[in-house]
Amino acid sequence: VGAVVLSDFQAQFTSLTFGGLSLGFIYVLIALGYTMVYGILGLINFAHGEMVMIGAMVATAAISALTATPLPSPIMLLIGALAGISVCMILGVGIERIAYRPLRGAPKLSPLITAIGVSIVLQNTAMMIWGKQYIPFPSVITLEQFHLFGASISNIQIAIMLVSCITMFLLYFLVHKTKIGIAMRATASSIEIAQLMGIHTNKIISTTFLIGSALAAIAGLMIGAYYGIIHYYMGFMLGLKAFTAAVLGGIGNLFGAMLGGLLLGIIESMAAGYIGTITHGFLGSHYQDIFAFIVLILVLMFRPSGLLGANHHEKV
Repeated sequence: VGAVVLSDFQAQFTSLTFGGLSLGFIYVLIALGYTMVYGILGLINFAHGEMVMIGAMVATAAISALTATPLPSPIMLLIGALAGISVCMILGVGIERIAYRPLRGAPKLSPLITAIGVSIVLQNTAMMIWGKQYIPFPSVITLEQFHLFGASISNIQIAIMLVSCITMFLLYFLVHKTKIGIAMRATASSIEIAQLMGIHTNKIISTTFLIGSALAAIAGLMIGAYYGIIHYYMGFMLGLKAFTAAVLGGIGNLFGAMLGGLLLGIIESMAAGYIGTITHGFLGSHYQDIFAFIVLILVLMFRPSGLLGANHHEKV
């Protein structure tokens, strides 16, 4: 009996870990956008969650339009991803240029309020274009289950982890091994000194929004494929959770965003699974959002700089 109980516990623990990592990697991609912008401008871009929603909506629309063609599923997903990334990148750069750049020298509260306003505008624009109803993600992926350590993991979860890891590696390479990355880190240290060194800081800031928006679009496609459904309001909660992940790890720190996103995903998954069992479902998956914000409150109370601390010398 003891062996059976241990086996069941191991299977549940492994399953919850896989689910938490899948969700955590999505949070990481979104949190990186928050932390990059904050690292350079000191701005919390609350419209970033809506970029995830726009990316999901555009990618889903593109894939739905291609379902009548003989194209294989990977090609349709790739085209959908490229469509979502392209729209989000253009939108991200446009928002930075129109909404944030004129307020760069204004008090900190002004761009913050503007970001909230941009978020509301994007939500309502999406509602007018795609409607209020939930939109199903096209059934272009054949769901397959693999057994590992007594638990099941789907091909979608594996794909999310692989794509996220590749994306994070490419971002690390860009920031730490290229001239653009050097310019980004110099701008993060001091915009004024970077300008004196001949760096075109406006272009660097636009590039930061460009990259963050692309990551958000990729995360949006992953959310659609993972849950099988999208909605015009989906970006609000995702944005808040990714912001929580960035704060948890240390906002302004790339590795902090990665650590915070993975930890938050695992905490949500474990809490929903185990606490939901103890409370007979009263605090189960339907209340998993509670745990994310409990984490945020605790971090702000006991370690406001995050687990890795604010990296003032190299913020991105």
